[in-house]
Amino acid sequence: MNFVNGKDIPLGFGMALAQNSEAMTRFAAMSEVQRREIIAGTHSVRSKKEMQAYVDRIAHM
Repeated sequence: MNFVNGKDIPLGFGMALAQNSEAMTRFAAMSEVQRREIIAGTHSVRSKKEMQAYVDRIAHM
């Protein structure tokens, strides 16, 4: 899948997303604006554990 041309996906977020298929499916179904908002939210994440929790929340949206 190509999200926002792939180049805008932060590495840690992309890795966490790849490990959570439900979150990936939901993220892929979002509009471009929604995806950009989610990506913008990753900039405040400071650890791998926080990123996993952030991605888990996407799966439950």
